[in-house]
Amino acid sequence: MGFVFRTLLTTLLLLPLDALACGNVASRGRIIRVASVEEAVTITYLGHASFHIVTPRGTGAVTDYSGSHVPDTVPDLVTMNHAHSTHFTDVADARIRHVLRGWAVDGKPAHHDLRVGDLRVRNIPTNIRNWGGGTEYYGNSIFVFEAAGLCIAHLGHLHHLLNDDDMAELGSIDVLMTPIDGSFTVDQADMVAIVAQIHPRLLLPMHYFSESTLRRFLAGVSDRFDIRVSPERSTTVSRATLPAVPQVLVLPGPMY
Repeated sequence: MGFVFRTLLTTLLLLPLDALACGNVASRGRIIRVASVEEAVTITYLGHASFHIVTPRGTGAVTDYSGSHVPDTVPDLVTMNHAHSTHFTDVADARIRHVLRGWAVDGKPAHHDLRVGDLRVRNIPTNIRNWGGGTEYYGNSIFVFEAAGLCIAHLGHLHHLLNDDDMAELGSIDVLMTPIDGSFTVDQADMVAIVAQIHPRLLLPMHYFSESTLRRFLAGVSDRFDIRVSPERSTTVSRATLPAVPQVLVLPGPMY
């Protein structure tokens, strides 16, 4: 038994770093993720669609950075999923080292795959409706954050169900940050279907504008998720503490 364990450990240590992280299932096949029990990521809901993600080594990232909902410390990087005023800014704090924009420029989709400290950030471009009701190709990005053996996805301003290619690029997701407004992104029935496609262990609702909207979404997923409302804006997540039964965790924060 000892020999088998030592052989397995040696094999894992010799694997490239990407093989030990979450990622593109289509290109990597079976994913093996390794992290010590002590390693944990802290996630703080700043408001609207912005979360502050801090890795075990202190690397910080803010999702949908607009300059309105910011943490007390300057993050190492920020993501912006679409050029909506509440989801981006052209005047980000100059001390932020990396600003990742998620929309197409000159018809070319955004592509990011960046490592900062013990954090990897990558994106999956998706389409979005324009103000006239047509399609803006590659107008949004799903951003995936990989740290401490966890796969954390932020759906951004997603406007459609995910296809097989999207799912292959997304890979296996542990924590999902989900817009639940039911109107500006997708309706709640479609968002429930998207959540079922991804089946995360922990779901963090965002991007909603009333308590009644939140209650409707929670009712729609209550048959598959335990529901927990936290009094705190922050939660700490590790592979060891991921809920055995899928859970929705509502973190308080500004809706707008």
